[in-house]
This record gives sequence, C-alpha cells and structure tokens, in this order.
Amino acid sequence: MPQAVWDRVHLVDHPYAQMVLTKIRDRTTGQIEFRKGLVKLGRLLGFEIARTFDVTRRVVVTPLNVEAEGVEIPDIDRVVLVTVLRAAMPLTEGLLKVFPNARQGVVSARRVEETYMGGLEFDVEFTYIRIPQIKPEEIVVIADPMLATGSTLLKVGEEVVKNGTPKRLIFATVISTMQAINRLLSKFTNAEVFTVAVDQKLDSRGYIVPGLGDAGDRSFG
Repeated sequence: MPQAVWDRVHLVDHPYAQMVLTKIRDRTTGQIEFRKGLVKLGRLLGFEIARTFDVTRRVVVTPLNVEAEGVEIPDIDRVVLVTVLRAAMPLTEGLLKVFPNARQGVVSARRVEETYMGGLEFDVEFTYIRIPQIKPEEIVVIADPMLATGSTLLKVGEEVVKNGTPKRLIFATVISTMQAINRLLSKFTNAEVFTVAVDQKLDSRGYIVPGLGDAGDRSFG
C-alpha cells in the first residue's frame, strides 16, 4: 500500500479494543455478547475519531468559585453518522455515545453474493437511502463493521458525496483488508479509515479471513 494511503489509516490498537475484538472473533460468542462487543468497539472508534478533532481552550468556574482551564471540541456536534444497515446498527449505537448530537443517515445495502466472481468486485443493491444534506463544516462518519472488498462502501461513499462535500469523510470499521482500504482511499482521496484490525485475505465468498463471520447475522441471530 502506498505510504500516502497508509497515512490516512488509523488503527485502534488499544489493548481493550483488541480484547473485545478477540471476544467477537470467537465462534462460541453468542448473539447478545457479539452485539455488545460491536457497541463497545463503536464507542472506542468514536474516541479515536474525536482524538483527531481540533480543540479550543475554555475557562469555567467550579463550584468552589475557582477558575479552571479546559477544552472544547467544536466539531463534536458537527458529525453526520451514516449507518449501513443492518450490520452497522450496534456500531452506530456505540458511536452515538461519543457523538450524541450527530445527524444521521441510513443506507440499506447488500452485496449481491450470487454474482460474485472473485477478486474485489461485487454488485451492490440498495433498497433504501436516506442521507441528509451535508454541510461543508460537517464531518461524515460512515459505519460498517466489515471492509472486505470495498464494493459496498465505495457505493455508499458515492451516495454521501451526492449530498454535499464534508469537511472530512471517515469510514469506521472493525475489520478491514489492505486491498479494500487501498481501493477506498484511492477513490476518495481525502477520506480516512478508522479500523480495529487489518486482516490479510478474502475467501472464495469474499469474506474476510480470519474475520469474524457475517456481522449482521451474528448480531441479530
């Protein structure tokens, strides 16, 4: 992967995040714990995204009538969260813990797996798209747990920019592949990827290996 692309990838390698990821990778982890794990990782991704926001200084007066200097993060309330249904619903729940005032969009998209011929190309079918008009000062975060081939998020990203050019475009994922990251960031030259892990391979069905299986099926039974 070219260094210029890799510089726009943020790996959430905190030991707690990696512990949660290990739990949800385990095939014996049940539906409820799997979904809770995605919520936790969504919150951790939100913290890492917020870490990259600009801060301003603010002075407050404490109950002891003493001034204390702190910070504000103006962009914390300028976030638009776009959820790729259905797998990203728990991930978005976690992101909303960090960005509670975010405006939201939803996209119902599925890979048309019966047409898959290998490689990185999948047909993508949309059944519902609802994305708010994007303001130039806003930061768009597109949430989808698995960035496997990049086909779905490429199409979702195209739908987002039809509604305006954001200040930043961020893809928040749990597991990605280097091939898909390169494909996505080559298309959207100012975008960034925040992910908890980068796995190396795709299997014959286009699933990430070792991966964690189908995140939607495991979340919702």
